[in-house]
Amino acid sequence: MSAEPDPVHQRRSRRVLAGVLAALFAAFLAYRVLHAGHLEQTAVFYVGIPAVIAITVALAARPKSATGLIMAVITIGLAVSGPLLGEGIVCLVFAAPLFYLVGLIVGLLVDWGGRRGTGVNLLVAPLLLAVVSEGATGATSLPRENVVSATRATGGADVEAALAAAPVFRGVESAFLRLGFPRPLTAEGQGLQVGATRRVTFTPRRSLGIGAALEPRSMTLRVKERAAGVVVFDVVADSTLARWLELEEARFAWTRSDLTVSLRYRRTFDPAWYFGPLQRYGLGEAAGYLAETFTR
Repeated sequence: MSAEPDPVHQRRSRRVLAGVLAALFAAFLAYRVLHAGHLEQTAVFYVGIPAVIAITVALAARPKSATGLIMAVITIGLAVSGPLLGEGIVCLVFAAPLFYLVGLIVGLLVDWGGRRGTGVNLLVAPLLLAVVSEGATGATSLPRENVVSATRATGGADVEAALAAAPVFRGVESAFLRLGFPRPLTAEGQGLQVGATRRVTFTPRRSLGIGAALEPRSMTLRVKERAAGVVVFDVVADSTLARWLELEEARFAWTRSDLTVSLRYRRTFDPAWYFGPLQRYGLGEAAGYLAETFTR
């Protein structure tokens, strides 16, 4: 004879399922609200949404261990967000660690508070208010302007002649940049006089959205400053990195022995403690790639 179903176990399973669905729906609703309010690049989005998932799971499902269930729900949410919301692989790769970190912290606090009989809100609310507010207003935003540089030996290459011509791009060796970032394919334009332009075509954006078409990407630069051993390009149009940061200027300074490439950009994502180092490292790798391109 088969054992009778355990009513308590059935109620717990239904409650957990209801909590998971409620958490996913709450996250989707939060996404829509924040996107409509143009807050999708702030800490309200990248910290607030995983916090909404975690708190909803803890309150609706009331699992024995909140941490494990929260991690599972975040995994499901990330898996469906690309196809449903049209995100790209780069967005998911860089958002995932932050989502898991926030979920882990909230889950551990909930589990710790449950063992001690402390209310969930008393533990979580002050922490979230302190972190989520970054970037939501000018008063809560940290400095965004940044410059990164990379220097490479010229190896006897004629850097000035290479910069004056349309560059020929080779494969990207940086493991970080190969995670899904756009790769330069071709370039048009030549000359180093003020006003000379370059238009660089990149690999198209591959959205994970269902039935999404490839989106062409390019960048247009114009020489705004020219001196002996120095040329500065102003970025006048960019559909390549605009989803991740605002690239403003590329400066090339060379001597007979080396070339230094400096990229000035504006960080557009929050929180700064998470996206700031990622963007600095990524742009540093990009500056190194450019320096190698013109010294080969």
